[in-house]
Amino acid sequence: MSPPPPSDLPAAIGALRRERNAVILAHYYQDDAIQDIADFIGDSLELARKAAATEADVIVFCGVHFMAETAKILNPGKTVLLPDLEAGCSLADACPADRFAAFRAEHPEHIVVSYINCSAAVKAQSDLICTSSNAVDLVRQLPENRPILFAPDQNLGRWVQNQSGRDLTLWPGSCQVHETFSEQALLQLKLEHPDAEVLAHPECQQHLLDLADFIGSTSRLLARAAESEAPAFIVLTEPGILHQMRQRVPGKAFHEVPGADGCSCNACPYMRLNTLEKLWRCLAEMAPAIELEEELRLRALAPIEKMLAMSR
Repeated sequence: MSPPPPSDLPAAIGALRRERNAVILAHYYQDDAIQDIADFIGDSLELARKAAATEADVIVFCGVHFMAETAKILNPGKTVLLPDLEAGCSLADACPADRFAAFRAEHPEHIVVSYINCSAAVKAQSDLICTSSNAVDLVRQLPENRPILFAPDQNLGRWVQNQSGRDLTLWPGSCQVHETFSEQALLQLKLEHPDAEVLAHPECQQHLLDLADFIGSTSRLLARAAESEAPAFIVLTEPGILHQMRQRVPGKAFHEVPGADGCSCNACPYMRLNTLEKLWRCLAEMAPAIELEEELRLRALAPIEKMLAMSR
């Protein structure tokens, strides 16, 4: 039987972190309590860079499964822990490796660019990995005489196509969180807060992006909130980012957009599976740990390293 959690979880996690020589990486979409205890908070590109550069022996990835896999791909000799192995991703799940292989076979001349929100098995079939932070820049760097296949997020791919001027063949996937925002609720918020600037993640559907004042990755949305002169913001992405926005710009107002019928389905259920107790327990038990076959890891590593080398 597992021991009960300590009464002061942050202190217990801090002690274990020092004992294990561990680093805690957290995505912007994690609960506030996890963000507050993390060593580094960021979007997928920032966290991939931190994972590649860390000197810690143990990486605790407070995010979802594909993120922890990416850390393991970059750090085969380190222990990579994920507080809850059930923390998956609807977008990654919608692009199974066998179906993706068949899709690639239909487009043999295409350069395969895969969004980092995919499994290691899909990364291993890709020529280049991208994030929402660097996708447009990377696509612009690719040879103009080669067609491009983009997976797995069709909304992000459509936005990258519009921004880069390149025609992309899109895998028909999407993120369940970014598909659920209510256009009616957004329009109502715009009426109630006419001075607010609408910030949107490019994984949102096109009819929502059309209503946005600024579109970008989570890190760019955070930077925009700090740089803009607007007194308030309506934010079209997972509401975990609002914690960092309010900390960075405490004098401004931030409004999240509910899902259809006023539901809270804009909060990623997978991201929220990680808790402080699970974070403490995974450090105490050194499990669950991410393991990858070396041949798969090496194939998945090549397009990630290409991304890091091409990112400016």
